[in-house]
Amino acid sequence: MTKRILKSILLVSVIVLTVSSALTMGILYNYFGKQLVKELRKEAAYLAISVEKKGMEAFESLPHEAERVTYIDQDGNVLFDSVADENTMENHSQREEIKEAAAKGHGTAVRKSDTLSKKTLYYALRLEDGSILRVSSEQYNVPGIIGGMIQPILIMLVLMVILSYFIASRLSGKIVNPINALDLEHPQDNQTYDEIAPLLSKINRQQKSLQHEISEAKRQQEEFSIITENMEEGFVVIDNHTEILYHNTSALQLLGAKPEKERRSVLALNRSEDFQNAVERVLKGQHVVSNMELAGTSCQVTANPVYNEKQVTGAVLLIQDVTERMRGEQMRREFTANVSHELKTPLTSISGFAEIIQDGYVKPEDTKKFAGRIFKEAQRLITLVNDVIKISQLDEGKMVFAKETVDLYEETREIFKRLEQKAEEAGVHLYLYGQHRKVTTVKTILEEILFNLCDNGVKYNKQGGSLTVTIQGEEKRPQILVEDTGIGIAPEDKNRIFERFYRVDKSHSKAIGGTGLGLSIVKHGSMFLGAEVKLESTVGEGSRFILTLPEETE
Repeated sequence: MTKRILKSILLVSVIVLTVSSALTMGILYNYFGKQLVKELRKEAAYLAISVEKKGMEAFESLPHEAERVTYIDQDGNVLFDSVADENTMENHSQREEIKEAAAKGHGTAVRKSDTLSKKTLYYALRLEDGSILRVSSEQYNVPGIIGGMIQPILIMLVLMVILSYFIASRLSGKIVNPINALDLEHPQDNQTYDEIAPLLSKINRQQKSLQHEISEAKRQQEEFSIITENMEEGFVVIDNHTEILYHNTSALQLLGAKPEKERRSVLALNRSEDFQNAVERVLKGQHVVSNMELAGTSCQVTANPVYNEKQVTGAVLLIQDVTERMRGEQMRREFTANVSHELKTPLTSISGFAEIIQDGYVKPEDTKKFAGRIFKEAQRLITLVNDVIKISQLDEGKMVFAKETVDLYEETREIFKRLEQKAEEAGVHLYLYGQHRKVTTVKTILEEILFNLCDNGVKYNKQGGSLTVTIQGEEKRPQILVEDTGIGIAPEDKNRIFERFYRVDKSHSKAIGGTGLGLSIVKHGSMFLGAEVKLESTVGEGSRFILTLPEETE
């Protein structure tokens, strides 16, 4: 800005100097022209007096430096000329200044002289006898004036430029410095030129509007960041060159990548061929939904292209961890297959025995025996169906039960009574220790949990073994310990025993009529109650299940 002001001032100075010089030349030209006329008039007047007194002799005493003098008679004939030979000169009666002098007594004219070939000013004066006395001089011209004044003009021009530069520098500094010192953060607080006050007011309004827009953008960005950072799903935004514009932490975790400050290609986050293909396809304008393995995790990648004026300018990628969902689908498939298999076995037995009886292959005395087998298989089928229903209800969370006060000690004693005959047949001793602890819970579900734990302790025990239940725990978190001296559970089976239809010893389970759903009911029932169940087991020595009930609030 300082340079522009400086240039402007210098340009104005040069223009002013040029115009003023031209005007000065014009004034000087006019002035010198008038002065020349006055001089010629005076000279003509003095010479006229001498000519009237002396006649032609007056011309003999003319100085060499005098202006050109021409004497013309009444008829226009040249009688004398101080410069040219009068005998060779043509008649001057038709010359402008001669005609004017003959008519008015005096006359002037400016033209190029035929004799001198120069622009000349003529002044003619009529004498008493009618003759004409003419005095002429080379007229001043602008180039001539300028030529004569070139040196002082140049000196003046240089001085003017120097002075203009100095003044312009000082003025531009004084003009610009207050502007440079403006506090644009607080435009209204500035004390400066009145001319820029409207500009400062406009800046102040625009600044407030801009600050509001920035604050709103920051707020929206923070909200967006909070939302995306709290998403379990991975969220990635890329441009059409695969460069990452935004990503959340979950995306890095699911892709198995480390956070970096520098922006990079999304292809560098995971080298999986499926992921690379998904990125390439979405940048070609395709909507992509693909399941793939990323960093050892089963993921579903949903990618949508972003368009601008019908051109793909980027893409949005949503990465979901579907490990549990796929595991659940696998478990449902296995559950369906297991249920079908478990239902098929007793139904086949019932159908076979009934067919034998129907065809008359059974002796009358054996009918009761076959009927007993059919009843046994039917009971097994009923038990299985009931267990499946219980698991489904616990899964769906649709069971609605009222809570009531339950004495853990008494509840366990009732379960022992139900298992007493089975324990005697298996040669297993039942022991109950602890104190009477009352809790508020869903009695039917707690009963199912305890019964299945104790029932398994009897089923998978040894002849002459024992099943011990102990009621203990802290004041607000009671525990129930169920210990047996049975076959135990191998380490590789501990993580799977709560799965549906999973059996540690399949041959033994079939012999004792187990459905494979008992511990699964224990797991889902505990989750329903908010309880925790843990397992401690040694192969050949027995197992201990620790059921910790939730903390009771008053």
